[in-house]
Amino acid sequence: MAAKDYYAILGLSKNATDKDIKQAYRKLARQYHPDVNPGNKSAEARFKEINQAHEVLSDPEKRKKYDQFGEQWQYADQFARAGGQQQQPAWEFRRGGTPFDFGDTGGAEGFGDIFDSILRGSRGRTTRRPLRGQDFEQPVEVSLEEAYRGTMRVLEMQVEEPCPTCKGKGCRTCGGAGAVLRPRRLEVKIPPGVREGSRVRIAGKGGPSQMGGEAGDLYLLISVKPDNRFQRAEDDLHVDVPVLLTDAILGGEVEVPTLEGKKLALKIPPETQNGKVFRLAGQGMPRLGNNTKGDLYARVNVVLPARLSPKEKELFQQLKSLLAKG
Repeated sequence: MAAKDYYAILGLSKNATDKDIKQAYRKLARQYHPDVNPGNKSAEARFKEINQAHEVLSDPEKRKKYDQFGEQWQYADQFARAGGQQQQPAWEFRRGGTPFDFGDTGGAEGFGDIFDSILRGSRGRTTRRPLRGQDFEQPVEVSLEEAYRGTMRVLEMQVEEPCPTCKGKGCRTCGGAGAVLRPRRLEVKIPPGVREGSRVRIAGKGGPSQMGGEAGDLYLLISVKPDNRFQRAEDDLHVDVPVLLTDAILGGEVEVPTLEGKKLALKIPPETQNGKVFRLAGQGMPRLGNNTKGDLYARVNVVLPARLSPKEKELFQQLKSLLAKG
């Protein structure tokens, strides 16, 4: 089986930046997501590869090991312990300064004997440490109101599990991969205060370990839809508030909407200028993992009167004359 090139899977070069990796993953994940391609097995397999590639390349430590050891990056620590502190390339293992050629490390055959030898304890016993399951990432889009209140989502996922026929060893049923895709329906909680790019960890809901270790984690990659009333800046909110010309000149009171659903009374002092901003402390977005909130900023949008009666026009004309003299 040919070794996977995680950079090629994401359409990137090896000198790609973290931003490049994130952008490529988002684009491909949306394109091949099972919800977008129902019943398309090819898209499911592609989506799994994309998740695997991103899970490794988005983590600086894992990426460093992958660049050195290729697909066998998960065994980097075992290689280092067996051959000293200096890690060697994936195709070479050193013991006492003598290289051992691994040959074609892309295949499953031969690795059992190799790992048996390098994982033996000082008394000759095999001391395998179960490998942790793979972490998954799942894009989730929420509204600004859902981000404010918190919400729930039911995810329909395709999860890789050890093949029930061969127990992860590789057979005809699983095509030699040792694993098969199974549908999983999962209800997850998204906490209040999430923002664009937030990663919500769902512990133990990632890929299962094929060697009896603990399962990986599921990370929800959050995107927030634009809102037609509020603009968000970190944990603060901004909203335009219409104010009648008479209230702006003489003073008055207006209502300010909030994401909580209630309206707040805001006093407008006399001679308030268009565009003036008032701060309402603690009325913004919840701070993620915190009991405090940001602030709400109300910007005055003076509304000019329309369809004036002859009497109203006469009064404004008088006002204009007074202002000109004054």
